[in-house]
Amino acid sequence: MPTSTHTSSLASPARRYVPRAALVLAVATALVSGTVASATGSPASQVRIHGGRVDVPVRGGTASIDAATLRTEARTEDGQVILLSAPAAQGLGTASAPVRTADGAGWSYPEKGLRAEVRADHGRLLVTLTDTGGDTSVRWPVTATDPAAAAIQFPRGEGLSVPVDDPFWNSSDGALVGEEQELSSQLSMPMWGYTLRPGRAGVSFIVPTDIGTSLTFASQDGRLRATAEHGFAAGNGTGAYTVAFSLTDGSPVAPAVDYRNWLAEHGQLGSLSEKIKQNPQTAKLLGAFHAYAWGGARRPAYLDRLKDLGVSRLWLGYDSDDSPMTSGDVKAAEAAGYLVGPYDSFANGQQKTDDSSPNTVWPDEVYPRFCVLGADGTPQPGFHKKGCYLSSQAFEQAEPQQHYLADRTRSLVTNGADSYFLDVDAAGELFRDFDPGHPMTMDEDRANRLARMRRLTDGSYDASTHRPAPLVLGSESAGSWANEVLAFDHGSGTPVDGRLWAMESGHFDSGPQDPKDDGAWGGYTPEQAAATFFKPVRTTDFKPEHQAQVAAALKAMYDPRYRVPLYETALHGSLVNVERWELPFGKLPEQKTTRALLAMLYNTPLNFVLSDKDPRDGQNLRELASLQQYFAPLHQAAGTRPLTSFRWLTDDHLVQRTVFGDGTLTVTANFGTTVHDGLPGGCVDATLRGRPGTQRLCPGDVVS
Repeated sequence: MPTSTHTSSLASPARRYVPRAALVLAVATALVSGTVASATGSPASQVRIHGGRVDVPVRGGTASIDAATLRTEARTEDGQVILLSAPAAQGLGTASAPVRTADGAGWSYPEKGLRAEVRADHGRLLVTLTDTGGDTSVRWPVTATDPAAAAIQFPRGEGLSVPVDDPFWNSSDGALVGEEQELSSQLSMPMWGYTLRPGRAGVSFIVPTDIGTSLTFASQDGRLRATAEHGFAAGNGTGAYTVAFSLTDGSPVAPAVDYRNWLAEHGQLGSLSEKIKQNPQTAKLLGAFHAYAWGGARRPAYLDRLKDLGVSRLWLGYDSDDSPMTSGDVKAAEAAGYLVGPYDSFANGQQKTDDSSPNTVWPDEVYPRFCVLGADGTPQPGFHKKGCYLSSQAFEQAEPQQHYLADRTRSLVTNGADSYFLDVDAAGELFRDFDPGHPMTMDEDRANRLARMRRLTDGSYDASTHRPAPLVLGSESAGSWANEVLAFDHGSGTPVDGRLWAMESGHFDSGPQDPKDDGAWGGYTPEQAAATFFKPVRTTDFKPEHQAQVAAALKAMYDPRYRVPLYETALHGSLVNVERWELPFGKLPEQKTTRALLAMLYNTPLNFVLSDKDPRDGQNLRELASLQQYFAPLHQAAGTRPLTSFRWLTDDHLVQRTVFGDGTLTVTANFGTTVHDGLPGGCVDATLRGRPGTQRLCPGDVVS
């Protein structure tokens, strides 16, 4: 079968062909050292203004932007012209003539109330639009419109690379066309990109002003395009909009390499190694799978079973319910080498009732005093429309005197737990609060969340004691903006398709307040092994009228031909990324082999749910133990290293290879059914530098 060798290197100018091994080494060196081999901001004197256009030198060529329409193109060093963006998708009004500025060039759109500034920055074209005349919006850039565009890459969860002419993604089956993805919440990173045929050049887009920005996909003449839209609103802290354009080498992960470099340049790239130095307990994440424990799975006898099966590392979470892990349970887990942490949330407030979750109940009428209020003065409804979402600003104002958050945290770790899972905070659903007692912009909401997560990480929530206790912190579906404060996340490993919620809730054709129209997924009984988490579900378990939707959703999420490790390329070695916790490994039997191969290929843990009341408990534990024993040495060696290379080895994209660090770990996965270069279909090979031989795993021999 023909071989495709796509390896990303933004350390080399776009379209400058050098030996492939040199490209791999260049990326490894740039990412491991945290340096960026690029132009470091060309002088403004190199910016050229002519005929209403502004030319800016960029790495690999020259970018040119039309002030009248914002149409942007680039001429590469070998003479190729690439369309970076079509004109803005809505009227801008008449543009003033561009003039030179200290950093580059600028002009304005008086009718739109916008000011534009462009400059070169670290080899990129940097365009900033600033609101000067009141709230407005702009739909730009309009991307992947170049006739040679081949595929769009975007960070839905871990990441996808979608051929622009793929019939599935251009149809309703793909559920992508017409979808609006918020960069600050629905995408895991504020970036995307596209590659050109034959895959030797591409473009990267980074939006550091991600709040208030969305990406919408459209299909025109059977080809996908992606258009960004930014809403300027002073009350949301979104009065400026910046887009950074880069030419890339055409690798499907090149946009993520560019974004990792951006984070490093701006001092925003966290380091798992440094987090381990600051809190040695964090090292227990290396080699660990993740699991939530129910019922007797929280007790020493069950933990002894895990240890006897050979599970050497594990992150073990539990609900802060009426039967949490005791200090004895925690000691037993720690003796086994496991991390233990309660689930908590600072986001919701409710009136205390018999069925209220403990983490929604607060003292001193925090509910309803701290509710986020909308512009109409009504509270923002909470999860499942119960209670309200609580204002992070209200908590920040009260915390120095009242210690609501610190007291909550201390109460949940008196058993000695050394980890903590804080739901929602890093997931990115941000709020503007109109309550005059605690007004807040969306930007301030994010800053407040970062501040309180940092207090958990560094132990300063416990500042009243002489020995602050730092916690190994995780959160839900962590946006990249939280990578410096988190050690792990649950959720950003999953490219969630919107139809997943219909599958989970049982509401395909009915409203959320109506009876379920399909109960295949299962509900919240039995109490200690709820079907929603423990019951395996296959496509054919759903009603015939829903099976096509389920199959399409699972294809969109797990078909390896479309999956690419964007999140790992940007953030591997900064934090540990895991799938959503309500999608444990046993929940989707038809996807087990693919998910196991992806975990090993991306060097990311699998997640499980554990209960002694689970009728499949024995099988569940055997699969966990077998897969964790293979994973542990790979992750312990490479978990703190960057992902430095991703390649498709076959044209059908079913054989893939990753490299971590400067060759610390090399993993090859065969998602197909035929042997490739000695590797059987459905198997993965891993090679650790300095260790003899290749380690092979065929998940089909382990799971059922």
